[in-house]
Amino acid sequence: MTVSSLRALVVDDSATIRNFVTATLEHAGYEVTTAKSGFEALKILPSASFHLVVTDVNMPDINGLELVRYVRKSPLHQNTPIIIISTDGRDKDRDRGMQLGASAYLVKPFPPETLIELAKQVTAPGANIAPQMVSQVKKS
Repeated sequence: MTVSSLRALVVDDSATIRNFVTATLEHAGYEVTTAKSGFEALKILPSASFHLVVTDVNMPDINGLELVRYVRKSPLHQNTPIIIISTDGRDKDRDRGMQLGASAYLVKPFPPETLIELAKQVTAPGANIAPQMVSQVKKS
């Protein structure tokens, strides 16, 4: 599967971050759908198939961790790679996200190349996208 055939859902309540992540993934060839809240993402997910979900943790209605839990329980998306992006890089927060089933945890701010590389890793054919996969990128 080529990158250009991959669909991503980007979920972030910050328009600035949502636009940055969207532009980054689109530049890399992904087809991107956006949601400005966890609640909006929950309305989108049942009606579309995605190869990647990128979500912020801290959102006002349904946070990213709750969204990860929902995605892992969904038959349509239970194996979809999930990248959590957050300003919070504490070990306990990363560990919690990974325990819930995230494929990777990326600490903001990050360069576009880091997101692209991480997205390629978790969506690569044969990639281990099971919830126990641990791929963390720490702020440099």
